[in-house]
Amino acid sequence: MSRLSPADLLALGSLGIRTRRLRAALSALGIALGVATVVVVTGIPASSQRALLDELTALGTNLLRAQPTPRPDDPVLLPESSVAMVGRIGPVTAAAAVANTHTRVRRNDLLDPGHSSDITVLAATAGLLDTVNGHVRSGEFLPRPDFPDVVLGSVAAERLGIAEAGDRPAIFVGEKWFTVTGVLGPMPLAPDIERSVLVGWDAARTHLGFDGHPTVVYVKAREESIEDVRAILPATLHGEIPGLVQVSRPSDALAAKRATQSSYSALFLGLAGVALLVGGVGVANTMVISVLERRSEIGLRRALGATRGHIRAQFLTEAVLLSGLGGLAGTALGAVGVAGYAALHRWPLVLPLEVLAAGVLAAFVVGAAAGLYPSLRAARLTPTQALAA
Repeated sequence: MSRLSPADLLALGSLGIRTRRLRAALSALGIALGVATVVVVTGIPASSQRALLDELTALGTNLLRAQPTPRPDDPVLLPESSVAMVGRIGPVTAAAAVANTHTRVRRNDLLDPGHSSDITVLAATAGLLDTVNGHVRSGEFLPRPDFPDVVLGSVAAERLGIAEAGDRPAIFVGEKWFTVTGVLGPMPLAPDIERSVLVGWDAARTHLGFDGHPTVVYVKAREESIEDVRAILPATLHGEIPGLVQVSRPSDALAAKRATQSSYSALFLGLAGVALLVGGVGVANTMVISVLERRSEIGLRRALGATRGHIRAQFLTEAVLLSGLGGLAGTALGAVGVAGYAALHRWPLVLPLEVLAAGVLAAFVVGAAAGLYPSLRAARLTPTQALAA
């Protein structure tokens, strides 16, 4: 028995596509729309989900706050190396600390030393803003940690009458002038910092007599391990009596975020399955009609020596090519649609590569399945049956 080379098989399989371009285009359009639907119903919800998850993450789903249990008679002191100790916990991605320096702050040295503005002076470590998702509204965050510089929380800046840090105003902290290098924006995850003046950790030691013991330690960890990190934080910060350390519980937004991920996953699977089914039915219908219309061609080829296997391979290849072209076009069309929709809503663009690859692969698989029956039907025709039609 003669065998068709891959090149000959490809030429025969593309014959119907090349000679009936309009029908082929319309048939490929069906599978293209099906695959495009897969990409769209995956990409748009995924982009929306990413935007939603980013918003939930901004609410502190991965943030913990540890501080000593209040004991007026015998204050609990956290270790000076608290940040370094917490940073060695595997799932922890960031850690920072602040400490109350018990220092008064005044707009200038002419005010009464007993004047109170309800503003706390906090010593802060360098990674504070990254840990609590904060940002500088004006100026910069303590560019010289060992110099007498300060950064103002948004509420503290308002109370001191300083809106911008561009001209580097000065305030009186304790008994020394400090330069304002920055003003922070709102910090919903750490409202205490909004009402505070922040001083560099080393500067607080040098100029304010700070003893180096943190008051609050902020910890950011991987969300899937947040409960485990919370469980070991007390023992990490106070190994002798862990019960003397209070740790905040994970944000309620974390539970909402996990529920959102599960709901979206189920939605993706359902919509993608329906879209592929519709595309496969369209290809199968097109191939059955193609066999009926080309019976004379099949009979002529059989009369000239083509075997049943040749006829079967020809129509099966045509179905796979038709679906493959539709799959490639649909993937590109869906990607463009998702990008445009995400840009319109200012969402981050999410197009998982595995989804794009799966869309093209699924098109080939659906094409093979849809072309199986028509190819078998064409192969069963004898030369006399085909030529008599």
